Amino acid sequence: MSDWSDSTVHVRYLVDDVAAAIAFYTTHLGFTLNSSHLPAFADVVRGNLRLLLSGPDSSAGRPMPDGRKPEPGGWNRIHLIVADLPTAVDRLRAAGLVFRNDIVTGPGGAQIVLDDPAGNPVELFQPAA
Repeated sequence: MSDWSDSTVHVRYLVDDVAAAIAFYTTHLGFTLNSSHLPAFADVVRGNLRLLLSGPDSSAGRPMPDGRKPEPGGWNRIHLIVADLPTAVDRLRAAGLVFRNDIVTGPGGAQIVLDDPAGNPVELFQPAA
């Protein structure tokens, strides 16, 4: 494994299928595979973001002492900056990816949320000019 500096942000996502998650992030969102321990775990990197993809067989997928089981989904999300949001959305829709909403515009820019194969949200954001 590579050494990681303090400037690297590490985020863990629970996924149902590690191989499908690797394909999603590397094919559609510009991540590079760093390591893979299929079927349990992999990590992908984009800039200073290291995204840990933990499957059901990973240590992160084990039930808690009170019986709760970690699962994918929810609303906390990684936030990726894009230069041209409408073009990115068209490309990803054409590839069959699923979005939770349409583009929403606010004072800081425009955003949309899509789901990875396990239902984890990814926000694509284009800052206001």
